[in-house]
Amino acid sequence: MDPITLLTFFVLSVFVGFEVVSKVSSTLHTPLMSGANAIHGIILVGAIIVAGQAENVGLLIVALIAVLLATINLVGGFVVTDRMLEMFGGRKPVAKATTEEGAR
Repeated sequence: MDPITLLTFFVLSVFVGFEVVSKVSSTLHTPLMSGANAIHGIILVGAIIVAGQAENVGLLIVALIAVLLATINLVGGFVVTDRMLEMFGGRKPVAKATTEEGAR
């Protein structure tokens, strides 16, 4: 495909992705984040495969950048999902510290 066609697909996918994600309610956000994390795991595996089969330095550099960005996105997604799930949990009991003044 020529670069103009690829750029057109990219721009259209950005618009469609923005519209789809902006319509998601907050109650569905956590399950969608978990699904997105699974997809980013597949992207990370693909980037590693491309990096392993790179035949020139330029492709290797781009593939390693893709591995780095996919790793950051995957880990960050799990951190955000974990924090959101903690918001739905109950309050944890506060441990009372015993001090010398409290014991008297």
